[in-house]
This record gives sequence, C-alpha cells and structure tokens, in this order.
Amino acid sequence: MKKISILIICTLFTLQLSAQYKIVPKFIRRIIFEKDSSKRSSIIPLPVLSSAPETGIEVGGSLLYSFYTDTLHSGTRVSNIFAYGTITTKGQNRASISTSYWSPGNRYHYTAALSYLNFPFDFYGIGNDTRKADAEHIGQKRYKFNIGAEELVAPHLYLGLNAGLYKYAFTSTNTGIFETDPLVHNQGGGDGLSVGPSFIFDTRNNNTYTTRGILFNTSYNYLKGIFGSNGYSGGLLTVEFAEYFRLSKHFVLAYDLYDNSLFGSQTPFYLLPAMGSDSRMRGYYNGRYRDQNYAAGQAELRYRINDRFGIVGFGGTGTVWHGSFSADLLKPNYGGGLRYFFDVEKGLSIRVDYGVGEQRPGEARQSGVYIGLGEAF
Repeated sequence: MKKISILIICTLFTLQLSAQYKIVPKFIRRIIFEKDSSKRSSIIPLPVLSSAPETGIEVGGSLLYSFYTDTLHSGTRVSNIFAYGTITTKGQNRASISTSYWSPGNRYHYTAALSYLNFPFDFYGIGNDTRKADAEHIGQKRYKFNIGAEELVAPHLYLGLNAGLYKYAFTSTNTGIFETDPLVHNQGGGDGLSVGPSFIFDTRNNNTYTTRGILFNTSYNYLKGIFGSNGYSGGLLTVEFAEYFRLSKHFVLAYDLYDNSLFGSQTPFYLLPAMGSDSRMRGYYNGRYRDQNYAAGQAELRYRINDRFGIVGFGGTGTVWHGSFSADLLKPNYGGGLRYFFDVEKGLSIRVDYGVGEQRPGEARQSGVYIGLGEAF
C-alpha cells in the first residue's frame, strides 16, 4: 500500500472554508475538514499520483476502505482493503488489490494481495558497482499472489505462516549486459511458489502513525520453481527491526534496520534482493543494485506541526553484496519530506519525500522524488 499514493494536495487549496463547505462531497469534507473519533469505517475513492525514479510520474485511481473490527476497545488496529490501478509516464501499468485484517483485540492478523504489473525497467546488472552506461531497457510482466496469517501466542508475540505464487516474464531486443552477463540467470522469467514461517514481536502503539514501541519482524520463505522453472529451489530470509521514540508532543524519532538474504545457487535474477524504494534507501532507482544480500539502516526525525501536517528528515545507509560483507560497500542516502494526514483518527497520511544517494564517477548524483501513502516505516 505504501508504494501507491493519493493526490489530494491540490484539492486542499482550491476548496473554500466558508458557506461553500456544505456543497463539498462528503468524503472530501471528512479528509480535509473533519476529525472523526467514532471509529466508524470509511471508503475513500481518490485519484492517484505517485513518483519514483523507476516510474516517473504515475497516475490512476484507487479505493481505500478502512475499518475497525472492534469499535469498543481502543487497542484494536485499523484494518483495510486497498485497490488501485495506474499507468506511468515510462510506459508501465499495474493493478492490485490487498487487505490487512486485524481481529478484535489483535489476536489474529490476516493479509492477502493479488497484483499484476506490466513494468518495463532499466537493468543495470548485478552487484554493488553497476554503471549507468550499461543500463539496458527490458520488458517485464509479473503476476503475484500472497497470503499470510499470524496468531498472537504471547503478549506482543505473533507466529505465522506465509505462502505465495509468482510468474515473471521478460523480453529484450538488445545484446547488452542482460543477455551476456553470466551472473544473470533465467532471463526469460519463470514461475514459482513460496511458503514459510514468520515471527513478529510488536509493541507499537499503532500500525499507521507509530510514536512509540518496537517492531521485530523476521520470516523465511522456501522458494521453489514450478512448471518450466522446477529446477530452482532456494530460500529468502528477511529480518527487520524498528524502534520509535516520542521525544515530545510534536517530535518522534524512529529508526529501522533491515536485512534480506537469498540462499541457493543459479538464482533467477528477478528474485535477487534489490536496493532502493519509497520506504528505504530513498534516492536510488529500484534494482540499480541487486545481489544475494541486501542490508539497510535508516533514521527519521518526524515533526508533527499540527493534526493535519508534518515534516520529516531522514538519513541512512545500505548496500548489496555476495560473499563477504565489507563496510566499504555501504552507500549513503538522506533527504526530507512533507506529510498530510487525511484521516487524523486512524493516522493515515500522504507523504512527499525527496531522497538523495551517492554520486558515482562520471554520473549525476542519484536522487528521487517519492509520493506515497503512509509513513515509510
């Protein structure tokens, strides 16, 4: 959900705060003018505007249905169903529907997502030192389905199981690094499944705009190729640790540590962990650097100006590698952004971030503008 944003900022300054208030559509009034503490459900249809280095400008439509399964107790987290469809200025399009469901008292948590994308992108190669001059434009189509279930087995501790199916297809009419690099396996794509356990320790005060608490999330997915790709098997280990501190009424300090490690030989290139996104290592083209291992860390200082608006500053570092890790491989990122909270009670926000990365010899400094829904982490 965080990768897609909803553009309402232009609406904020065109509506009148006067007698015309009554003629504004109800869902716009709720987003801009009203504060709702009733825990009632809401359906918000909105246009989409998103931005990232790999997409350019992305436009489309979305529908967000948010609700509580228990309106009597304050601890139950916000559940949602989110659907969107978009196109980009770089000839890409995608559609998705996903849900995150919290049972009363947060005893069970269920997730599901079904997505399709037609997403041509620039392939730079594999490793930590790829060059822009080697970038090759390739076509990509992907279908993905994921489900997950977690149960609260002790205070703040969840154990779960995740499963998924995926299908990738790639096309290229060139004879560049994508076709000739011996490290690139399965250039045509493939099909596969994933299944594995998850372990989550979560003391956050809420799951939208967190101001205190800890999140430790780890999962292992066994990966197995199917159909024409049945020769591949491997595993993906993901570990994330985040902590949040409320420094004062207006300031929150948060940090996030992340590691993604892929096991197995002859790994399809499209399964390799890729650095750069709207949630971590902002400023890097997603997939500019990819390899067997990916680690990143970031800190973010958040200032809540008032109920509706906030600003942030962030900085971090990360890298991809294969074999032995070295601190010399780490790359920087830093930047800042704006926040608009369109649902104050649920802590739902729109963010605009500008991230900056490294400058490689002979290249412009890497950077990107991101417009997203919800906090980065």
